[in-house]
Amino acid sequence: MSQAAATPGKLLLTPKDHALILIDFQSQMAFATKSIDAVALRNNAALISHAAAGFGVSTILTTVAEKSFSGPMFDEISAAFPGQAMLDRTSMNTWEDAGVIAKVNAIGKKRLVMAGLWTSVCIVGPALSALDQGFEVYVVTDACGDVSEEAHRSAVDRMVQAGVRPLTSLQYLLELQRDWARTDTYELTTGIARKFGGAYGLGIVYAKTMFGAQEGH
Repeated sequence: MSQAAATPGKLLLTPKDHALILIDFQSQMAFATKSIDAVALRNNAALISHAAAGFGVSTILTTVAEKSFSGPMFDEISAAFPGQAMLDRTSMNTWEDAGVIAKVNAIGKKRLVMAGLWTSVCIVGPALSALDQGFEVYVVTDACGDVSEEAHRSAVDRMVQAGVRPLTSLQYLLELQRDWARTDTYELTTGIARKFGGAYGLGIVYAKTMFGAQEGH
């Protein structure tokens, strides 16, 4: 008979066990994105970016045809990683770019989290390619978007059927924190949630302002 233990499951993410790859969050790609509101997309991209930066997650930023066609990466993302170089590509499939793969190998994590535009092209390509090479792959589905809801949904279904694990942006932040007794990152986590966490963030503002509440106490 199995015995329960107060320890986290191995499938849960930790700040040091994965790399985050943010793909093609660029103006030209966003113009045609219809599966998610642009404001929500930018907010969710900012949330996971600031979470990764704050928790010290190894992060790769990559663009496609930045100078000639697609434009710069969202300011919300570049602001979280000041000075970090963008790896620009010509390939739609990030996994076919030698520069990106060199960075993946240098980081050396077998667990990858991905988000970007568009889901059915620029996320499906590297997600399925990485799976094929033995990596564990997670996709932040509400920080991805596509030309239609059907395109996004079909892409997510295809990836999940292949073994990709879906999660959301707020879930990503809270999974990195996981325990409110971790006081060294408490203010970081609640600060990001207040700024980018929607109604949950408003709840934190209200509770702290009105009666000095604090999670875990």
